[in-house]
Order: sequence, then structure tokens, then C-alpha cells
Amino acid sequence: MHQTPPLLQLQQVDVRHAARGKASVSDARSQRAGNDGNYALQQIDIVVEEGEQVAIIGPSGAGKTTLLHTIACAHQPINGALKIDGADVWGLSNSDRHRLRRTLFLAPQTPPLPPRQRVITSVLAGKLPSWSFTTALKNLIKPTDPKAAYVALSRFDLEDKLYAHVDELSGGERQRCGLARLLLSDARLLLVDEPLSALDPRLAIQTLTSLQTEAQQRNASLICSLHQVDLARSHFKRIIGLRDGKIYFDSRQVTDEMIDNLYKNARDDAPVSEPVNLRVAIDSNPRCF
Repeated sequence: MHQTPPLLQLQQVDVRHAARGKASVSDARSQRAGNDGNYALQQIDIVVEEGEQVAIIGPSGAGKTTLLHTIACAHQPINGALKIDGADVWGLSNSDRHRLRRTLFLAPQTPPLPPRQRVITSVLAGKLPSWSFTTALKNLIKPTDPKAAYVALSRFDLEDKLYAHVDELSGGERQRCGLARLLLSDARLLLVDEPLSALDPRLAIQTLTSLQTEAQQRNASLICSLHQVDLARSHFKRIIGLRDGKIYFDSRQVTDEMIDNLYKNARDDAPVSEPVNLRVAIDSNPRCF
């Protein structure tokens, strides 16, 4: 009987720090015994089924962002395999890989939104993978679906910013604007990096609930990195703990002891939500999908 492959699979994936330069596959294999500081990720094994929701937690610098960007095909593993729908992503041609990337959406912590673009245009950009070039061009001149953008923004209490310019938004508002894009995409794999970092507790819960509800309604898989351990434990059945670029645990029954050990002697021993000053970054961040 034919068995449907999981939506996402990482098999013994190693990713080198981008700033350290490239290395050969043989170099990677020769150093697998321990993390010598050259690896952002090492020996990563993860399987995510369609419709599954997973939280990723860990100390600052653990590799959470790198993991999400690797899944989004922004970083090529130096060793191991990344598979989406059973297809080895980096074994595909460039055109086939580009088509495959349409099935996922990456929402980075600092969304690359053009500062002088109107919010409505930025949000509707979530539809770009399904649009023709002509439709995309028309949208820059006159938004094609204002109602859809309004509804998406209302899920994050931003409907009053529909016609504002991006550079008029606060850091938290820009972050939520980037998430509103996600609601308009038709992606089956949703990758969200620290979506609550600039939000107060009320907005944090509302935002997380909106993301999870959207994923459930479309039976999409949601992988979300979080700094707020309490929210990860209360909202996600499965949690992956990442430390020093390695999986520390992957469990549906996370205990206080497991959390304490994950953050023991780390720079952020007691993870709490701290507002950050997000700036608009266009060229320095991987693209959103």
C-alpha cells in the first residue's frame, strides 16, 4: 500500500554558519563528532506531518531562526537532506525548487516591508506566488482586493492601518503586518519566527491564536519559534528544544526539568517576553514567501 510521505522531513541536516564561508561535504562529515563552532545546525532530524503544529524554543543563538530559514530553502545544508512532500529540495532543478517554495510561507521576525509602501499593498503581497506578473503589477498601482487585506489585518487589530505607509507603523505593527500576509497566502507549510517579540501579552495571545486557527482551518503545518516558553507549552502539543544548533528534545510531554536543563547556564536563563525595537530591513533579511 502506497504511504503518503510527511510534508516535511529533515534527515541528519548540518548547516554551516553563513559568515564562516563554504565548506565541502567531506569537511562536514569529518567534523561530525562534535560541534566545533562552525555549525549553526548539526545532526537535525525532524519529521512534520500535514496539519501538525510545532513550537521551537531554546536560548538565544540556539539556531531557531537558522532552522526556519533552512526549511524555507534560504540555507542549503552542507550535509543531510531536506524533503518537502517527499522531494529532496536541493536535488531539484532551480525551477522545480522555486515551484516547491510556493507551498511554504516564511514570516521572519523583522519582515522586509518597503518603508514607503502602503500597508494594503504589503499585505496583498501574500498572494504574489499565485499571481501572474500582470496581476502583481496592477496591484502596485491599485490594490486588487482591499476587502481581503482589511479582513486579514483585522485578525491582528490593524484594520485601521489599511492605507497607512509601512514607515508609519511601530515595530509590533510591522510584525503583525507581515503576519497578515500569511493569511492571504495559500501555503501549506507556515514558518513563523518569533512572532510575539514586540507584542504585549494581550496581543501576543491574540496573534498566536490567529496563526493557529488559520493553520487548523486550512490543514496547514505550522512551525513557530517562540521566546515565550509558557505560551509554547500552553498552545502547542509538540515542542522542539534547540540548543547549540542541536535538538535537545522533541517531545509532546515537556517537563519543568527539561525546560530548566535546556536553558541552564544560557544567556537567557529565565526566558521572558522583552519588547525589541524592530527596524525595517529589506536587503538584510531572507525574503518572505
